[in-house]
Amino acid sequence: MPPPPARELMLRGAETMSRVMDQARALADVTRRQAEALRPSLVPPTLPQAPANPAALAQDVAEYAVDAAQRAVLFWDTMRQAGNTFTEHEEAGCPPVLFFDYEMVVDGRTLSRPCNYALVRITVPADCPPTDPKLRAFVIIDPRAGHGAGIGGFKSDSQVGVALRRGHPVYFVIFFRDPEPGQTILDITRAEGIFLEKVHEAHPQAPKPVVIGNCQGGWAVMMLGASQPELTGALVLNGAPLSYWAGERGRNPMRYLGGLAGGSWPAALMADLGNGKFDGAGLVLNFESLSPANTWFKKYYNLFQKADTEAERFLEFERWWGGYFLMNRDEIRWIVENLFIGDRFARGEISAGGGATFNMRAVRSPVVVFASAGDNITPPGQALRWIADVYRDEQEIKTLGQTIVYLMHDDIGHLGIFVSGAVALKEHSEIAELLTIIDSVAPGLYEMLITRETDSNAWQVELKERSMADIRARSGEAQNEAFPAVAKISALNQSIYDLFLAPVVRQMATEESAEKRRQMHPLRLRRTLVSDKNPMMAAVPGLAAQVKQNRRPAKPGNPFLAWEQLWAEGVERSLDTWRDWRDAWTEIAFHGVYGALAAVGVAGGETPEEAPSAASLADAPEVRQALSRIAAGGYAEAVVRMMILLAAARGGVRRSRLARSNALMQNEAPFSEMTASARQALIREQTVIASMAPAEALAALPKLLPKLADRRRAMATVEDVAGPEEELGDAALGMLGQLRSALGLTGGLVPVGYEMTAVPD
Repeated sequence: MPPPPARELMLRGAETMSRVMDQARALADVTRRQAEALRPSLVPPTLPQAPANPAALAQDVAEYAVDAAQRAVLFWDTMRQAGNTFTEHEEAGCPPVLFFDYEMVVDGRTLSRPCNYALVRITVPADCPPTDPKLRAFVIIDPRAGHGAGIGGFKSDSQVGVALRRGHPVYFVIFFRDPEPGQTILDITRAEGIFLEKVHEAHPQAPKPVVIGNCQGGWAVMMLGASQPELTGALVLNGAPLSYWAGERGRNPMRYLGGLAGGSWPAALMADLGNGKFDGAGLVLNFESLSPANTWFKKYYNLFQKADTEAERFLEFERWWGGYFLMNRDEIRWIVENLFIGDRFARGEISAGGGATFNMRAVRSPVVVFASAGDNITPPGQALRWIADVYRDEQEIKTLGQTIVYLMHDDIGHLGIFVSGAVALKEHSEIAELLTIIDSVAPGLYEMLITRETDSNAWQVELKERSMADIRARSGEAQNEAFPAVAKISALNQSIYDLFLAPVVRQMATEESAEKRRQMHPLRLRRTLVSDKNPMMAAVPGLAAQVKQNRRPAKPGNPFLAWEQLWAEGVERSLDTWRDWRDAWTEIAFHGVYGALAAVGVAGGETPEEAPSAASLADAPEVRQALSRIAAGGYAEAVVRMMILLAAARGGVRRSRLARSNALMQNEAPFSEMTASARQALIREQTVIASMAPAEALAALPKLLPKLADRRRAMATVEDVAGPEEELGDAALGMLGQLRSALGLTGGLVPVGYEMTAVPD
């Protein structure tokens, strides 16, 4: 019997009031955080002391004036060179900025569904070893987010360089400046699948290739892994945004821009004004607006301040940063509506064509995620939250046989993830090392911890088991209904634009007007105006040559250098203050507007899905099948189970132990006689057994090893992989004792659950 109307109205009113209170608390929290962040610093600057002697002061003035004038000439000469590099790069069609030579393998423009992507193979440099045909290939996919391809191989110390120095074949997915007419994101995904098939054909003796996705290349990689899992080996996501709504309140303002712009229609308008093509310079301008002090002042002042030494580094980076690429109207709309605004990937709502969808649960390859707390373009929440959106808890990850490893950097910025030589030699190098043994890692969720060994320059790597609570703690605000409200309003605004404005704009736009708009974009003008195309720059090269011959830098102790530095810090601080106020009002306005809309039910009242109970997870077909085989098998099953129990007792595993485990799997019978897929299936099954029924798994070991000789051999093997007992810790030592007791190799007690002795993290 339905409830009375009055009662139903009261229930709806209570629900609305609850949403109003939730959004009011969110807005209050945002305001509080922003108020704390905007609290001014009252520490006065330290002023430099001027010389008391007027003659000395005059000498310092003259010395500084000459130095500053000479640095200004060198500065403008470097800017001129950067402008020339930009114009030459544009006239050449914006080729990839790879440091390495390469050869074309597949040109996507020749496929049955053409697209402007291509697969190239990196030529092995003379200072690198020849590629090993038995090593898995590395395939790197760069982001098409305004810039061109090449950041993954921008320097010798890069993702490409790290793989080449280890003897891996390396392939790079590049793209051209102009999209093919009518190409779609699904066409690109199909092309990338063809690229991987070519890699498989070229390396029949090697395991499946590692596929690396940088930034927005990360979701392209995950789409490949979800739609064609048979083609991909381990997937590496570097600074890749897969959960666009996630982030921390008081930070990460970029995720609010789509909402304050009214949704996806501005991107559609820009594409229509571009005669069907969206100018990637607009995306780059959004990135640059996150740090106006660096964009408009700091990097140029740094060049001026260090005009004698900074030019080469500045020009190197400008070569990549100054290339702008185009997208079709349908491509940018797909990206904005499905990812930026809709956040649909993690929920499995993106259409793959033919009635199917891209579902990240279908990914069966190990996934390695590299994120940074200092990344304001892809903050940790956007890089990691998809794990909690796709999987209900860490036990489900194990049950599905998936392995996910994430690595956090403390402070490197977004671009530093890809271009920093220090990051390449540490994090990317250690990731590459991990990938050689990733197939020996038991399914589960891990954090990769890199620490320096005591009294050594070597790095120690450990995979520490983590829970979904750890992911949620990193993700910040991910369930706020203000974001679903944006998606609803965006769809409404887009419909209005498509119906009333788009036909008019498309009639007015021509290719000539579109190209003129592109050339007048401030990011292009900033470069072309200082190139040799500007006759006012004609005298700069000659002046620069004279300055280099007669360079007279000021002495380091010159007080006017200190005053200059003080002035620069003041300018930078002022721009940062303006940015902080802008971001604060952006966030407050977003939550004020869309929080109010969510409170009245625009978001649809969506609630997060609760994690399943242990009982419901135990009923899953994969678990029931694995547990039915708890006493089935022999030596191989017993050894793998024992190693998994030992690693679980410790709460993680060091890379050195993984290396010994991998060597065991590759070189010793019966493991060496199995196929790679059979070994992985064995590890997955024993992980489910050991995690769902640890006591029963331990008690069943004698049934797997009925002979005493096999028990001793298995125990010796496990002890050899575990390493010296003094390095294991109490929990692992306790588990070793229980394993020996279960196999009757010592007169121990009846085994008990090892969870009580787990090492606290």
